[in-house]
Formats: sequence, structure tokens, C-alpha cells
Amino acid sequence: MHVETGTLVVVNISVPGPNPVSRAVRLVTFNTHHGVGGDGRHDLARLAQVLQAADADVICLQEVDRHFGDRSEHADQALLLSRALGMELAWGPSIDEPGRGSERRQYGNAVLSRLPLLGSDLHRLPGRGEPRTALRTGVELAGGVLWVTTTHLSSRSADDRAGQAAAVAELHADPRAAAVLVGDLNADATAPELAPLRAHLRDAWETAADRSDQAWRFSLHARQGLTHPARRPRMRIDQVWVSAGVTVTGARVLDGAGASDHHPLLVDLEVSTAPAA
Repeated sequence: MHVETGTLVVVNISVPGPNPVSRAVRLVTFNTHHGVGGDGRHDLARLAQVLQAADADVICLQEVDRHFGDRSEHADQALLLSRALGMELAWGPSIDEPGRGSERRQYGNAVLSRLPLLGSDLHRLPGRGEPRTALRTGVELAGGVLWVTTTHLSSRSADDRAGQAAAVAELHADPRAAAVLVGDLNADATAPELAPLRAHLRDAWETAADRSDQAWRFSLHARQGLTHPARRPRMRIDQVWVSAGVTVTGARVLDGAGASDHHPLLVDLEVSTAPAA
């Protein structure tokens, strides 16, 4: 199933009630750097192998190309990855321009899922410079819904990120809805500009019952969730934020195997949802 973005499919919101249903969900977020690794090679098969090994139910990707240009061999990366992994696809372009022939030249965020996708909507975020968006997707869980939003905030300025964080936080202002917000936020989770997220959501890394990362291989900063740059991580800019009703049982920074300039972040979740009416 290919879920078109730009149209919100109306579904029953998942609300924890007197008899909630709990479901385990494994989620990965990964800035793919359009499939170009530290060796400067575009290698989509290498990227697919990293994602396959994660064995995730939901995969959220940033910096994905679709017929974008020479850097990614004009490949439709989103479609090829969804087919290689046998997962459903929701797509949200941040850049969408005329391309070669009938192809659109696109770059943005994607959600891959082996759980049913109920629909998605694309939200343009404020700020200057490179266009930024948030892709919100409804994932069906035991008759309820988990709202998953993936985004990539500005690297330009803290002021831009503050406005973008506020816009994204507003998508999850309903305290009754089970939700996860993920992506490359280009700021540490404690940064002042991410305060709007903290008003509605919790930092999954800080609340995880069990944590591990790749830092022991590169530095003395173990168990800090550092994801970037891949060769010697020193920043925790790839994050997962969760709403009430979502418990984080584990969080791991995986080895990206040189597939990107980031490492993937994996979280194991227990999501409580009420059965949809």
C-alpha cells in the first residue's frame, strides 16, 4: 500500500480508556544522508541492509531522495526501500520541483511500516532557507491508532527551530492521542528552542528503561545517545519523543555501518490504545 501525503484520512483517534490495549512497537529513526555514506558512495543496498537488520515495525527516514539528481543516481529511494523491506510507504516531500520528463524532483521524509497505515498528512513548517516539513502518519494498532510524525528541523538557526518545534508540537497537543515524534532536530533535546516539545511529550532516550549506543567505539561519552557525526559521534540530534500512553522499554543507537553520516536510533515501545469505536 502506498499512502499519498497531502490528504488526511479521517480515523478514530486512539484514546487510552478504561480497557486499553497494549502493543509492543519497535521504531527506528534514521537520517539517511540520501544514501551516501562516509566513503562518499551512494549505496542504497547497504542502507537497506542496515534497516533490515533493525527488524523494526515502523521506520522513519529523513533526507530521502526521489528522482532528485546525480548524488543519488536519480533513484526513487523511498519506493525502492519500501519494496526491498516489504513495508508500506508514506511520503512527505520538503522539496518538490519539476524533474526529468514526468518525474518530480523530490527530497524529504518517509515512513515505512509493516503495520497498516491509515493515512498521512504533510505540514509545511515556518523558517528561512531549505524548506522543512513534518509528515504525520496514522499507524493502526490493535484497533486503535498511534500517530507517528517524522521531521527534520532547520540547521540554520535556533530561532527557526523554535518556530518549527512549536508547529510540530501543536500536531500532538491532544493529550488523549498516543503519539510519537521523531527525526533529526538539529539540536540537543535540552536546547531551549525545543521547549514546545517538552510541554506535550517526553524524551524517549531519557525515559528508556534500558539504553546503549555506539559511543564506546569512538569516544568517552557512552550512554548519551550520540548519533552524529557517524565516525565520531558527539551530538544527540536524532531523537524520539513520546506522549502519555507510550512507555519506552529500550533505546539503542545502532551502528549505521557507514550507510550515512548519522547512526540510526531504535526504540522499543509499549503503546496503550483504546479500541477504536
